[in-house]
Amino acid sequence: QVQLVESGGGLLQPGGSLRLSCAASGFTLDYYAIAWFRQAPGKEREGVSCITSSIGSTYYADSVKGRFTMSRDNGKNLVYLQMNSLKPEDTAVYYCAAKRGVLLGRRWLRSDEYDYWGQGTQVTVSS
Repeated sequence: QVQLVESGGGLLQPGGSLRLSCAASGFTLDYYAIAWFRQAPGKEREGVSCITSSIGSTYYADSVKGRFTMSRDNGKNLVYLQMNSLKPEDTAVYYCAAKRGVLLGRRWLRSDEYDYWGQGTQVTVSS
């Protein structure tokens, strides 16, 4: 059974840090582009970061550049999102998504490009 499971969400104050994890099962991440999306209440789902292939480039949304770092460990079938200097506007449900193959250009931002999605993990940044 193909599955993506996110973990690591929580409640924290502005300026704090958090690391999200995404565990893949039922398939091997090596051949997939992997992304993190988020969705805040009342807003559309938006792309946060993407590694476009097993050894590809990493892209970030402008809103998180310099604060978030995405990484992957293909050997463990895990993907991470390190989030630093968190802001209240980062509050959202965070999802990981996988697409077999390579994503080119800005296609990584399109949620309909992805084959598999996790159930999401809540991140709340509030004082």
